[in-house]
Amino acid sequence: MIPVKEDLLHFIWKYNKLPLAEMLTSGKEPVRIKAAGTHNHLAGPDFFNAQVFIGDQLWAGNVEIHLKSSDWYAHHHEKDTNYNNVILHVVWEDDATVFRSDNSEIPTLQLKDHISSELLSNYEALFDKRQKSFINCEKNMPQIDGFLFRNWLERLFIERLERKSNLILEMLSDSKNDWEQVLFKLLLKGFGLKINGPAFLSLGQQLNFSVVRKVRAEQHQLESIFLGMSHLLGNEIPADAYQLELKKEYDYLKHKFDLDDSVVQKPEFFKLRPPNFPTIRLSQLADLYCKQENLFSKLMTASSLEDLYLLFEAQASGYWDDHFTFGKTSRKRVKKLTKEFIALQFINVLIPLKFCYSKAMGKEVSSELVAIARELKSEQNTVINSFVDLKVPSPNAHSSQALLQLYTAYCSKNKCLQCAVGSSLVR
Repeated sequence: MIPVKEDLLHFIWKYNKLPLAEMLTSGKEPVRIKAAGTHNHLAGPDFFNAQVFIGDQLWAGNVEIHLKSSDWYAHHHEKDTNYNNVILHVVWEDDATVFRSDNSEIPTLQLKDHISSELLSNYEALFDKRQKSFINCEKNMPQIDGFLFRNWLERLFIERLERKSNLILEMLSDSKNDWEQVLFKLLLKGFGLKINGPAFLSLGQQLNFSVVRKVRAEQHQLESIFLGMSHLLGNEIPADAYQLELKKEYDYLKHKFDLDDSVVQKPEFFKLRPPNFPTIRLSQLADLYCKQENLFSKLMTASSLEDLYLLFEAQASGYWDDHFTFGKTSRKRVKKLTKEFIALQFINVLIPLKFCYSKAMGKEVSSELVAIARELKSEQNTVINSFVDLKVPSPNAHSSQALLQLYTAYCSKNKCLQCAVGSSLVR
């Protein structure tokens, strides 16, 4: 049998999966639950403001849950005044008497004798790793209620936006509430994609956006700064005249603006398709900022998806038409931002940023952002493809973002009992 974990006990208490028949504390007093209380996911007791009849007395206060009652001492709750208002200790196995700091005994309810065999069987089946290749509930997908699943995906889409807001708020604090600088950092991270996102972000964290504002009218100056600070112009003999030109420009601007590239990570070329080479993406971003002044304001006020796409019409400078790296020519092709790549920036940058900015301004835009996400194509990656293999459709970016949140926040962490799908299967 799969060992019982504490999250199952939380689930049982929260959803009142206890027998209707009277239960007894370890001290043989009758227990009847009037209200389970509010589930607390932060520090302190597990459930606040519960109401429980113990004997003939109605108690109001907090409930703490452990696998064993001795865990109370293992977690040093006896030294923490936050636990003085615990009215009931709920455990799987009662192996020790527990006292408050005033030496009064806390009533203990042992659950292992009160849980139905059906619930334990469902729990065991869900977490049986022999039955899965991707996620715990993959065998149960056909029996999941469609209405429940759709509602859960709606919530997960917003939950993912809320999670992304944490990074945005950190950036906003670092930039002293400069939303344009936050957009710049997010776009750098987005243009770097998975492999070079961290390296590009390190450039954004080191380059003050005031410099971008000052030189944005000259694309070659902006490009020289982006490539130079990213250590892509080299210290050796330049491969051709254009690299030499950019290097001279960067050396001049580095001195003029006192630029410090010492902690900027050098981006990778390995495992990347040539259109995603850092040289190309940074040149395209330079062109975007050369063409669009006050880009943040324009993105926040754009009224349609078509208008948003127009704002992202950018391409690498002419040198890159027949180059991917310095000194090596390739078949000539203008390297514009593709619609697919722009859509990724909408998903990972625009929508989270608009969500966060609107909240800061006291506006509700969730329905607008859902509408935009539903107009964009679904992302394609191993996680989304694995859900599709389970006959879970992902027709647009709204569903793919929700499914990514489902997998990263719940499935991959075995938090099935905090998931609407998993908890319904156990119930």
